[in-house]
Amino acid sequence: MNEQKKDVKYMPAIRKARNPRKHLVHLFLMPALFFYIVFQIYPILSAFLNSFFSFKGMHKDSFIGLENFVRLFTESPFKETFNNAFWHNIIFFIGTVLTKLIVAFILALIINSKIKGKEFFKTVLFVPKLLSVIVVGFLFSLILNPTYGALNSFLKIIGLESLAQPWLGDPDTALYTIILVNSWYGLGFAILIFLAGLQAIPEDIFEAAKMDGAKGLTMILKITIPMIMPAIMIETILTFIGSFETFELIFAMQGSSGGPYYSTDVLATYFYRLAFGTVDGGEAIGLGSALAVVLFLIIAAATAIILFFFKKREFEQ
Repeated sequence: MNEQKKDVKYMPAIRKARNPRKHLVHLFLMPALFFYIVFQIYPILSAFLNSFFSFKGMHKDSFIGLENFVRLFTESPFKETFNNAFWHNIIFFIGTVLTKLIVAFILALIINSKIKGKEFFKTVLFVPKLLSVIVVGFLFSLILNPTYGALNSFLKIIGLESLAQPWLGDPDTALYTIILVNSWYGLGFAILIFLAGLQAIPEDIFEAAKMDGAKGLTMILKITIPMIMPAIMIETILTFIGSFETFELIFAMQGSSGGPYYSTDVLATYFYRLAFGTVDGGEAIGLGSALAVVLFLIIAAATAIILFFFKKREFEQ
């Protein structure tokens, strides 16, 4: 009994002695935290700060308050270019949602069913995501070439020569073509997110619904979609962020000007031209930083709205 009392007596002291060692685990987070601060937090804060200053070349000049924002929204040609690029981002998001998400959901349903080789299909569909965006853009630029591209050549071979056209050279088709390429590129990742949501649904729910007479489209609309709403929310948010941050694919396929005739210009390519191009005799870093801040606020506000919308629907259900 005396030995047990001694053990109980010295237990707090032992715990206090061990507690400092537990904090050493946090040191493993320091490298990731360092890179996050350097490559995420610092650029954002730097852009906010630079947006309130004028620049002479690459050097900060004087504090001008909100003048860069005023010029961006009221002065020509900045306001026209901003509006054009902004609506292209909106179209990019809507087009990606209607193509990638719907196709990914249908393919996820098929793969999740009892078919042979589902692991093979998951691998094949995810392979494009492993490629570099620049590589994908370059390859599709060759495929869609109006003269020797594989797509137009194939259409001519099968007798559909009338459908062959300069897919990236026509302002009416260029943006939609890039949207389809982007959807193809991100299809595999969306499928994996939907599959994770589908596989998390208990089989008992489907069996109970079948006993109640639910089947086919009713099962999908009333059971499947409401149950995977968190996966749909995540993919919608990621799609919106990706649509408003899209740069590499357009840059690889159409250049920094978003040709032809700015028909594929988006806010990221416009920012690139402002920050690293020549405006007013030098690099318009102040204007570019103002545009970066606006883009950040658009993404943050839209993400919050999407989260609120899905959370509200989840609460109502």
